[in-house]
Amino acid sequence: MAEIIGVRFKTNGKSYYFNPGELPIKIGDSVIVETSRGIEYGTVVIGRRELRDNRITKPLKSVIRLATAEDRARHDENKAREKEAFGICLEKIKDNKLEMKLIDVEYTFDRSKLLFYFTADGRVDFRQLVKDLAMVFRTRIELRQIGVRDESKALGSYGVCGRSLCCSQFLDEFVPVSIKMAKEQGLSLNPGKISGACGRLMCCLKYEQDTYEELSKNSPRRGAAVRTPDGRGTVESVSLLKGLVRVRMPDGGEDVIREYDVKKLKVLSVGKKGADELSDKEMAEIDKNLG
Repeated sequence: MAEIIGVRFKTNGKSYYFNPGELPIKIGDSVIVETSRGIEYGTVVIGRRELRDNRITKPLKSVIRLATAEDRARHDENKAREKEAFGICLEKIKDNKLEMKLIDVEYTFDRSKLLFYFTADGRVDFRQLVKDLAMVFRTRIELRQIGVRDESKALGSYGVCGRSLCCSQFLDEFVPVSIKMAKEQGLSLNPGKISGACGRLMCCLKYEQDTYEELSKNSPRRGAAVRTPDGRGTVESVSLLKGLVRVRMPDGGEDVIREYDVKKLKVLSVGKKGADELSDKEMAEIDKNLG
């Protein structure tokens, strides 16, 4: 077991573990720590607690000190310089006629490195751009190409639900999302209706996926033949969360739809995919196009 605190360097960024030592650190405090990028200024978002060693990336670095008034002033100055650097970089990108979109600029706390984040459709030869920027800022320059999901996280926006994007609010990391999840949850398979502001499938498709997978194990598929308390029928649709199944049954020469609790049904044969559903190959193609 090791005692840790969680530190975040960006408002919507990932939190990292550090050893608080004997410092009187609490949530909301600003601290100075050493990272792989150098000395950084961050905010404590997880208070003191103990974690098992297998949940910690070694070596666990220690907090250097609580941030002072001078540290906070330097941090604010860095933020102002980042805005200036953003404008200068835009001009240099235009001068070099590069097909890239600048997203964010970030100074390390000690200004030993200046990082520029951008998106582009393909690979970009930015060697001359790095030289131009180094001539202006006289520090180490690093350009990082990021994906469209990272772009949305950095810029922020609103989802179709009307709320701020999950990625810009609380998601530390992106998890794989596939159109199969939408299919299993009974959602529209039109990518335009289940894609977020980034153009990729919405992250929230993952939230309830484990529940749907568990419920699916005990539910018949659409088209399955089942025995109900009123006789045999064919599954028309399934409401997994409600545990209800709509069954088409013959009744005096005509078909009627009746609803049953899934626990009252016995599956006689496995159903086939409906004509309006996508095949696995088609779903894989959509996932590929959505990245």
